[in-house]
Amino acid sequence: MKKWLKRLGLSVAGVAAVCLLAACGKSTSSSQPQLVTKGTLTVGLEGTYAPYSYRKNGKLTGFEVELARDLAKKMGYKVKFVPTKWDSLIAGVGSKKFDIAINDIAMTSARKKAYLFSTPYIYSKSALIMKNSNTSITSIKDIKGKKIAAATGTANADNVKKFGGTTVSSTDFSTAMSLVRQGRVEAALNSKEAFLYYKKTTGASDLKYQEVSTKQIASQPIGILMSKNNKGLQKKINKALASLRKDGTLKKLSIKYFGEDITNK
Repeated sequence: MKKWLKRLGLSVAGVAAVCLLAACGKSTSSSQPQLVTKGTLTVGLEGTYAPYSYRKNGKLTGFEVELARDLAKKMGYKVKFVPTKWDSLIAGVGSKKFDIAINDIAMTSARKKAYLFSTPYIYSKSALIMKNSNTSITSIKDIKGKKIAAATGTANADNVKKFGGTTVSSTDFSTAMSLVRQGRVEAALNSKEAFLYYKKTTGASDLKYQEVSTKQIASQPIGILMSKNNKGLQKKINKALASLRKDGTLKKLSIKYFGEDITNK
C-alpha cells in the first residue's frame, strides 16, 4: 500500500509539474508575436485606396504600403501583402488570413472591444473646403444657415447639421469639389487628408481649406489593427512605430503622399 501511495504521489507531482510547465510555456508564447508565417509580417489592405495603398504601373505602392515595409524591416521580418476588399478586411485578421490590417482604419470604440490597435500613426482631422475667394467662413460656426456638401449618412453630414448648416448630398469627393466650384454650396466638410491628396494630384489651385478645431470636431486616430490575443505583436509594432516617428520616417512619408505632416495629434 505504501509503495502504491508513493507511486501515486509521484504521478500527481509529475502531472502538476507538466501543468506548470505548460502554463509557463503558454505565458511565454502569448508574450511573443503570433505570425501567420514565421519571420514574415502578413499585411491585409485594399490596394485600391490611394494614396494609402494602390497600384502604380502594376506595382503596389502608397503611404501604408511603404509604412508596412519600413515596420517589417524595423522588426526584422519580411513582408507579404494580401489585397482584400474592405468588407472582408477586418474579418481577415480574426480568421488569421493575415497578421495585421492597415487601411486607414479608424480606432472606434466598437473595434477596440474586438481587436487590438497599434498606437496611432496618423490623425484624421476635419476641414472645410471652399473657393479661395470665400471670406465668409473662418470656422465651423460660420456654416450656420449655409449649404454645405457632405455625403448622406456620414459623420460629416451629422456635423453639418450639428453646427446649423444645410447638407447638400455628394456621392464622392470629386462631386463635392464640383459643387463648391459651381457655387451650389458654400463649402464641403470632409477630412483634411482627403483634400491634401486631391490638391496634390489635381492641382486645385482655386480651392483652399480651413481646418476645424479639434475642440469642435475631434480628430480621429488611425491605427494598425490586429488580433485581440496578439499583444506580443502589438508591443513590437508600437516599438517600431515609435522608432519611425523618432527618426522622421513617418513625417517624410506623410509629406510624400499628402503634402503635409498629418501624423501628429
